[in-house]
Amino acid sequence: MSTPVDDPTPLDDPLARERAHLAESRAALRAMREDVESLDIRDVTANWVNAEVLARQIDERIKALADLSDTPLFFGRLDYLHSPGADQAEGAEGERFYIGRRHVHDHDGDPMVIDWRAPVSQPFYRASKKDPLDIALRRRFGYTRGDITAYEDEHLSDPAEAARTSKLLQQEIERPRVGPMRDIVATIQPEQDEIVRSGLGGTVCVQGGPGTGKTAVGLHRVAYLLYAHRERLARTGTLVIGPNRSFLHYIEQVLPALGELTVQQATVDDLVARGIEVRGTDDAAAAVIKGDARMAEVLRRAVQSHVTMPTEPLVVVRGSRRWRVPSYELEAIVRELLDRGIRYGAAREALPQRIAHAVLVQMERSGEAPDDRVQDAVARNAAVKAAVKQMWPPVDPAKLVLRLLTDADFLAVHADGVLDEDEQKTILWAKPVRSVKAAKWSPADAVLIDETTDLVQRTHSLGHVVLDEAQDLSPMQYRAVGRRCTTGSATVLGDLAQGTTPWATRSWDEALAHLGKTDGVIEELTAGFRVPTDVITYASRLLPHIAPGLTPVASVRENPGFFALRPIGDASEVVAACEELLGNEGSTGLIAADARVPALAQALTAAGITYLAPGEETTAETRLTLVPASLAKGLEYDYVVLDEPRAVVDGEPDERTGLRRLYVALTRAVSGLIVTHAAPLPPQLAE
Repeated sequence: MSTPVDDPTPLDDPLARERAHLAESRAALRAMREDVESLDIRDVTANWVNAEVLARQIDERIKALADLSDTPLFFGRLDYLHSPGADQAEGAEGERFYIGRRHVHDHDGDPMVIDWRAPVSQPFYRASKKDPLDIALRRRFGYTRGDITAYEDEHLSDPAEAARTSKLLQQEIERPRVGPMRDIVATIQPEQDEIVRSGLGGTVCVQGGPGTGKTAVGLHRVAYLLYAHRERLARTGTLVIGPNRSFLHYIEQVLPALGELTVQQATVDDLVARGIEVRGTDDAAAAVIKGDARMAEVLRRAVQSHVTMPTEPLVVVRGSRRWRVPSYELEAIVRELLDRGIRYGAAREALPQRIAHAVLVQMERSGEAPDDRVQDAVARNAAVKAAVKQMWPPVDPAKLVLRLLTDADFLAVHADGVLDEDEQKTILWAKPVRSVKAAKWSPADAVLIDETTDLVQRTHSLGHVVLDEAQDLSPMQYRAVGRRCTTGSATVLGDLAQGTTPWATRSWDEALAHLGKTDGVIEELTAGFRVPTDVITYASRLLPHIAPGLTPVASVRENPGFFALRPIGDASEVVAACEELLGNEGSTGLIAADARVPALAQALTAAGITYLAPGEETTAETRLTLVPASLAKGLEYDYVVLDEPRAVVDGEPDERTGLRRLYVALTRAVSGLIVTHAAPLPPQLAE
């Protein structure tokens, strides 16, 4: 609740006062929820459609007001020196605000908890001894299973009190990770808050090393934008794009915990799978070429090649009159549509109306007075339809891509001067395919079909898109994502050092250009909050070999973490390392080269240790996850056993990609890491 700082309530037991406010806030939230549940909409809706929409909105509101017993309703308190927004010269009395995940008010409408996204909450993240932002006191709360157990005060405007590191903040950052990813509203740092609160109109690209919180920053930016621009984004939509289903499952509870339930989640593969089944794969060489931005020009040429200039006049019969449109006039109409550069399908829809208009001009010259209904009738005339079909036939995107990949002559014509002969041979399929359904489409093929579909018909644009682990996208995949936010903005998240595809992003400027957001702002996060000092220092030995010039992450954690290198003889010693780490609180991940996962799974089963697959939620009984190195990106565990680094490197098509995959695997631990190896370590990890 917003109350005067000099509240006369006795201060003999501050913790009891705060617990009482928490209980009152929970009761107020429960009352807010009950008020919504009791709404009767039978007499306020005009029809069943409106009733359904309103009922869905009410249901979403009820869910958003859920009180999660293990999640603190508020995590901080701000005592202002003066009332926010008031003229300080007037000596306005200060106010107190509790900062939490959502707004809570009492039955009179007075706030008991302020949403962390509100302007009045911003000093909780930005204020400091150097710049207190009119804050007398910032209080942080410590919780155990949803109950307040401690608090910590900073008197930011008191010159007699020295600046110090918050112990509760450190404890929250280093708290064990069990279950899916959680929000970071209690620990957002100033440099993160600047990105979170950046405006809707601009695209932001965040380069962040392991543990810098870039994923959390991106998700919290979505939550902030939904708070600040709710009506606009309710109309246009928001989307979070992740690298795989395991990752999306891992992050899926963050936004609902902040009260946001309407954000869609998808992978790039989900976006581009338009009516085709992806059953095939490409070798690295073919995938690189198919993902190259030059393919967009090949596809554009192939689509436009379907347009044929007329060689015969068009005769339209209406009643007893015949109207003749000469071929040169038809050609002028076709060329004008081509020159406008509009989409193929839109131009095809406009063509019969343009022809009909030419006929109406002749009618008017002959003394008739045709109206719009006559023009529409002419546009639907059988002769006009036949002419349009001949000059501007329909294009099936999947059939066109299939022809490019199976017809060497067709590809050669449209790739001339774009792809050389060897590149053309690389992407051509070795065997003919009977139909679109029979084709074994690869993920890269699906992106080509999506590009072609957009050339024919515009892709729907959303208001905001978050693209995580972006460094692994090809230029054509960036274009596919960019089509989903042509009229909106984007938050691009990634780490160039963690690019583990042969087509990995070389620079963020290049990525933003492919995305169609050349005006995007690039921000860099270098403070590491997740990976312990000893672990990130060891992993950073790889940076000169995988991303020269990139700033290493500097861990800000007070706990250096646990780190050990262990030569082993067989898989039983890997299992023993897992058992050792499972003796600690929190989650444990066993990360290994994909090819070694079956053997390790067998060893764990033989030892009677149950384990999960990536993305599955840990429980008190099962806290070990067996993770193929190819799926480790974006995940985190309290403790990690990394099996056989050399095998992780050798499992990739080239050494640089392998070393990047190893860098990812080395940086998944929050509290401790054991590296087990029988083979020699990669020389890049040597001192």
